[in-house]
Amino acid sequence: MSVVKINVLTVPAEQRETLEKRFASRAHAVENSDGFEWFELLRPVEGTDTYLVYTRWRDEESFQAWMEGPMKTAHQGGDAPSGDRPKPAASGSTLWSFEVVQQAGPAGA
Repeated sequence: MSVVKINVLTVPAEQRETLEKRFASRAHAVENSDGFEWFELLRPVEGTDTYLVYTRWRDEESFQAWMEGPMKTAHQGGDAPSGDRPKPAASGSTLWSFEVVQQAGPAGA
């Protein structure tokens, strides 16, 4: 059964462009991970400073493997020395977890 992970990021207005550029520069960092199914970065339209990072995985084990491998390396700045790592664009984050119990797509797809 697929699982959905939504990272809820609080991003001040002056950091929005920075956050979006960082995601764009890592555009294909997750797609080749075993068990990865879907990714979307959702920008708030009005009334909030919260971005949603939506990922869908084949199972919890696939997500955890990515968290302990590629994601951990990317968030630690890869090979960059600790003093060269950029300041986070988000001022806070929360991870929401869900199991997919129903799904639908466009008719005829």
